[in-house]
Amino acid sequence: MHRILNKRLFFVIFISVLISCFLPGKLYAQSPIQQFDDRIMIDIQNTRTPEKTGFLLFMSNTYRYGDIGIPAAMLVGGIAYHNEALRQNSLFVASSTAISYGLMTLIKHVVKRRRPFIQNINIVPVYRAGSTSFPSGHAASTFATATALSMAYPKWYIITPAFLWAGTVSYSRMYLGVHYPTDVAAGIVLGAGTATSLMFLKR
Repeated sequence: MHRILNKRLFFVIFISVLISCFLPGKLYAQSPIQQFDDRIMIDIQNTRTPEKTGFLLFMSNTYRYGDIGIPAAMLVGGIAYHNEALRQNSLFVASSTAISYGLMTLIKHVVKRRRPFIQNINIVPVYRAGSTSFPSGHAASTFATATALSMAYPKWYIITPAFLWAGTVSYSRMYLGVHYPTDVAAGIVLGAGTATSLMFLKR
């Protein structure tokens, strides 16, 4: 029941942000979702310190290494140890990440939500990211990787670090001022949902 409620909540957030992003000018800026996002972003940026900024900038940059390195290491291990299940699960993880990335790119081109620091001049980013904002690609790909890996190997010592990594990377996008909370929430839903839908690939 709890999982169903969480899925419904994320679905409502995803659809609500999609709708709000298509609102014109003033209506968009005055929407409750936009006001919520702006308030959270400003609250987060007020907590920045040089130490936290350095750490979260580093974590933000680890997404490619995890998204590519994890399935690659699984594939190499599967080949080296003649482990068919490990090779098959490397395909599951890689497919989940790649498809979530493709869907995220498509949605970005359709929605074209502006970055927080462009939408609101009171939001100051640590660096100015390009492209558009909705959904978060970092959140989508890391949660796809973490979800697929955790489904393939449902052990606490796999699940805990996988989701700690994905969660930290996702939070870093808000902390750095380049993604709204709803961008990140939508990315999480997209990534986890993609991995779940490809469960048939799991060995």
